[in-house]
Amino acid sequence: MATFLRRSTNPAPQLRSLTRLPRRGIVSTASAIQEYPRHDLPPEPLIQPRREAIKNAKPFSAFLTDTFQRQHDYLRISITEKCNLRCLYCMPEEGVPQSPPPNLLTTPEIYLLSSTFVSQGVTKIRLTGGEPTVRKDILPLMHQIGSLRSQGLKELCLTTNGISLHRKLDSMAEAGLTGVNLSLDTLDPWQFQIMTRRKGFEAVMKSINRILEMNKLGAGIKLKINCVVMRGMNEREIIPFVELGREQDLEVRFIEYMPFDGNKWSQGKMLSYQEMLDMIREKYPGLRKVQDHKNDTSKTYEIPGFAGRIGFITSMTHNFCGSCNRLRITSDGNLKVCLFGNDEVSLRDMIRKSNNGNPIDEAAFEAMKQIEMDRRQNLSSSRGPLGGTEHEQELLNVIGIAVKGKKEKHAGMGELENMKNRPMILIGKPSSSRVSTTVRFSRISPSSRSSPPWKQLPLHLLAPSPSAYARFYSTSSSLPPKEPSPSSSSTSPPRLTHLTPSGTAHMVPISHKTPTTRLATAVCTLHFSNPTALPLIRSNSMKKGDVLSVARIAGIMAAKRTAELVPLCHPIAITHVGVELEVFSDEGEDGETRMRENDVKGQESVSVPWQGTGQGDAYPFHVPSPHAPQGQSTDKVTNTTPSQSSNSNVSTVIQDRKTGFGRVEITATVQCDGKTGVEMEALTAASVAALTVYDMCKAVDRGMRIEDLRVVRKEGGKSGTWVEGESVGSA
Repeated sequence: MATFLRRSTNPAPQLRSLTRLPRRGIVSTASAIQEYPRHDLPPEPLIQPRREAIKNAKPFSAFLTDTFQRQHDYLRISITEKCNLRCLYCMPEEGVPQSPPPNLLTTPEIYLLSSTFVSQGVTKIRLTGGEPTVRKDILPLMHQIGSLRSQGLKELCLTTNGISLHRKLDSMAEAGLTGVNLSLDTLDPWQFQIMTRRKGFEAVMKSINRILEMNKLGAGIKLKINCVVMRGMNEREIIPFVELGREQDLEVRFIEYMPFDGNKWSQGKMLSYQEMLDMIREKYPGLRKVQDHKNDTSKTYEIPGFAGRIGFITSMTHNFCGSCNRLRITSDGNLKVCLFGNDEVSLRDMIRKSNNGNPIDEAAFEAMKQIEMDRRQNLSSSRGPLGGTEHEQELLNVIGIAVKGKKEKHAGMGELENMKNRPMILIGKPSSSRVSTTVRFSRISPSSRSSPPWKQLPLHLLAPSPSAYARFYSTSSSLPPKEPSPSSSSTSPPRLTHLTPSGTAHMVPISHKTPTTRLATAVCTLHFSNPTALPLIRSNSMKKGDVLSVARIAGIMAAKRTAELVPLCHPIAITHVGVELEVFSDEGEDGETRMRENDVKGQESVSVPWQGTGQGDAYPFHVPSPHAPQGQSTDKVTNTTPSQSSNSNVSTVIQDRKTGFGRVEITATVQCDGKTGVEMEALTAASVAALTVYDMCKAVDRGMRIEDLRVVRKEGGKSGTWVEGESVGSA
């Protein structure tokens, strides 16, 4: 049997100085889960001289070695599906269904699986979620897993969002916590609330500061801040994140945006490792590479003079599959040998066989614990945490089959985008359907059949049978619905695409759409209520400066940041923004005098659009506003019957509007090559330009009004070209 008692020869630093508390046992909140032996050093007789330990060292477990000779000594365990945040890239906006409690691993089951993997050579365990700190018994669980250090566990780590971490850090340090990966994607409290759909930025910073304080006292907790970078969302914060390490000993790791079910991934949102590297080098040319360890997931860099480091996790552009040493257990007990793989093996069902298929509760755990105690006292010949039973051997065999079936590398970017996988938060509720493992694990070498009995894999498990535990993830146990026929779709009632069937709002998925050239034009009008403002604009005498030029620039800037202002808008790469402002007065022979922005300076009237990263092509076309026909003033208002008490005031306002003191008409055109339209960007540009005019003129006219904001033209996409007031066929 390949279960070995692993002995640690390197005592870990003690953390009792952090709290100045005496040593004590940790009692679980579960009444029947008794105190576990502390994770102190093993008794003196068990400590062997280093040379003798090397001489008697066993080969790495065959169960955790795949066909590419990768040894998997790092186990990630999801201990909950729940989370107290709703991050955009992690959880679908409509939420995820929670698994029934009996389907989730119990605390005894998590400990038993941890013990099994440690006995086979796992030296590092990381607890993840969901958000692991929301699990009520996280502290007793960590103390129990920490007790495995006497059996070879070297690192106990945590991945967390940091919201409630600061309240539990002291006890976690006592349990043997060695590393914290803290997810934080922005240093702006307001942006934090947008990206996570929750408040809590101050609590996260409190957790970071607490770890740094504890490290000054000798805690030795490795702090890594993980930042998922999304184009159009937080790439401008890369430099501020880098500068966190100027004086603090921490590592900031930038993660390429990865696709999971429900997170609306698209290649346009993904900022590559090389782009991030170039942005940092522009500010810090001295950035240099640091030697990585064999199994590092990140590419590490440093800046001379900085206390901290920078890392890049490049799963999408430069995978690190060749040195992968990680296995994952989901909260419902499935083993995933690859984060991006969609096949899983149920370990939960295997360990529950010893309890007649029921969850292992306190009573069952007591019986198993007695077997373990007998083994420790050499009263049993078993060398495994489950007593060396038939069920333990079957569990190890299934683990070995899954690991042997691990592919050399995961799918490429194009395949990952369309591949079915769990949502990142659960990661998801598995389908009840099961598939044959015959093809999946066909790479098992024939030579393994002649191996020693404890190394042999049960080949009968490779045939299709009810005991085959491999399965593909699916969000539904039923087949996907067929695409509606054109005839049926034409008769279906219109619906709001931003609403789910349950009525909650969400961002419309666009990954399946074909990129096309999109264009939209929006207009609005600002009316003056007195004659003061117009001459000042003409003579460029406003105290705040050139009104029309500033408004034009404001409109351009606003168009580029629409996704940050409107929650359900997609960040898109705009290729052109043009904002044109025209001033009309009610003077002149024809009753209309027109002035454009550059007429203020006595120059020829031109439109200067924004294209790409600077000044570009000419404005493609101008859609004249129907509110400005030549030779006629159009300042009107719909008269509604006022109340008797306000007749005089309303009549005065209506008379002022009919008289007219001039207006500014704004036309904004936005263009992009993408999968979604730019109507919102055009509307944002026009409205912000109008607001800027209002802001710069409000000192002399507080009665201005902004009216008639609307889209007058759109091009591209499935619906083709549309022009206000005209019937245009689809392109």
